[in-house]
Amino acid sequence: MTTPGQPSDPGQEPPVRQPIFLVPGVITIVLGLMWAVHFGSAFVLDEVGEANLRMWAGFVPMRIVDPNALPGGAAPLLWSGFTHAFLHADLMHLLVNSGWLLVFGTPVARRYGAGATVIVFLGGALAGAMLMTVIQFSQLAQFLVLIGASGGVSALTGAAMRFAFQPVLRARHPETGEIVVLGRRTATFGELMRNTRTRAFILIWLGLNLLIPLAPLVTGEAIPIAWEAHVGGFIFGLWLPTLFDRYVRSRQDP
Repeated sequence: MTTPGQPSDPGQEPPVRQPIFLVPGVITIVLGLMWAVHFGSAFVLDEVGEANLRMWAGFVPMRIVDPNALPGGAAPLLWSGFTHAFLHADLMHLLVNSGWLLVFGTPVARRYGAGATVIVFLGGALAGAMLMTVIQFSQLAQFLVLIGASGGVSALTGAAMRFAFQPVLRARHPETGEIVVLGRRTATFGELMRNTRTRAFILIWLGLNLLIPLAPLVTGEAIPIAWEAHVGGFIFGLWLPTLFDRYVRSRQDP
């Protein structure tokens, strides 16, 4: 009789333990931070504390044109372009962004690793905040606060689009002759538009976001969704795999 977890044959290699959860570590950490901030602030802070947290860690474009109007002046602009991604309006907001992060952040993390994933996520959050600032420039005198991981998650979505629907590359191992899977190739921007599934996803995704500012024409009320952050993050993420692939090639070249 053998003990569970031990090989039955002394010369046999022990079985490889498979992880219960297949989510990459970096995605788990980002999710953990998002949930910890949300529930930590909910249980520890009162309404005044919550408002102060959003004012200091949320992205407030007013600080650009009138920094003296708010506590801290322009200083929070140094970090709030990133930290706003870890704040959420409510549980539903958090759940939606968490699900989107799991679906599109996981393939990016497996392909490019933890460091690149963090660059895409935080860079997308900043790109979304910047695009919102540009588009809403005429309204920056109003007190607007951007919170939520949508920009970062949208960036991961854009990055995933560069390879998710591409064919799997295979090659014959030079020594064993076995067919090995090399992964999916990174599509050029032209190939993205020629691929039916990728083109449909991008056009539908961008189209739905660009319809959000038109909602008042139909419903009479604005939808409180920062569509600019979605679009800015998506475009940023769509472009980054080109840089990542160049970096990998430069490390491989002698």
